[in-house]
Amino acid sequence: METQSTTQNPETKYPQPPFPKQDQPTPGTEEKLVPQADHGELSYKGSGKLEGKKAIITGGDSGIGRAVAIAFAREGADVLISYLDDSEDEDANTTASYIKEAGRKAVLVKGDIQSEAHCREIINTAVREFGQLDILVNNAAFQMARQSVDEISAEEWDRTFRTNITAMFYLCKAAEPHLKPGSSIINTTSVNAYSPSEQLLPYAATKGAIQNFTANLSQILLMDGKGIRVNAVAPGPIWTPLIPSTIPKHEEFGKDTPMGRAGQPVEVAPAYVFLASDEASYIAGATIPVTGGRITI
Repeated sequence: METQSTTQNPETKYPQPPFPKQDQPTPGTEEKLVPQADHGELSYKGSGKLEGKKAIITGGDSGIGRAVAIAFAREGADVLISYLDDSEDEDANTTASYIKEAGRKAVLVKGDIQSEAHCREIINTAVREFGQLDILVNNAAFQMARQSVDEISAEEWDRTFRTNITAMFYLCKAAEPHLKPGSSIINTTSVNAYSPSEQLLPYAATKGAIQNFTANLSQILLMDGKGIRVNAVAPGPIWTPLIPSTIPKHEEFGKDTPMGRAGQPVEVAPAYVFLASDEASYIAGATIPVTGGRITI
């Protein structure tokens, strides 16, 4: 009997550029994104990979963070979403609703992770609300596209580093005493760690630092006998609200990949699920690239 394959061509599975020109204030919102991003709302199906786990996702209100939150919840995890400010309230509440629909507990914590005190509050809130902490996903990031070095202010440089890498240190340091053997830290790096964009000097520099931080922290925690695995995911160009709100010429976003298109958040989330699960028990200090074919060696 002949059977028909349901496999889809990855080059044509999702929208391809050009995208319509659209302007959003930073960091952007899902509601105004055209075309709408796919976070797995209708497609992601869990199988209990994270049953009973308790997770924190920074930047979990939208984009990759939302997709990871949906996937984690459908895999059986309770999720705390950290996000920046009032402009993201609607996105955060929408993500929380998906977590609750999956039968899991959702906790929202608003505030700026540039503050070490706020980072400690995120960790303490998770432990207080969940009773334990098993997974920390450091995903929140700040970027701005600039055409020259002269356009980058000292304040912007500092904000990029404090948000993207310094906060990661604060959160890992605060979380470590609460993480038991078998727990997982997953950091979001980027294809920019391997092939930096000339328009994203501060951002790309932080992503290179995250790559080194991930590998180094992994060695430290394992050699100390903590049994905590630290890994990273390196997304390529993923269609999120951050793109039209920070990149002026976003109409052709993702066209420079071998697949010829931007990725969708739902295509990145399974990498985080895998690294957080017991199926990745022998993986530490590694980075999974999700780049649409762009090389990361």
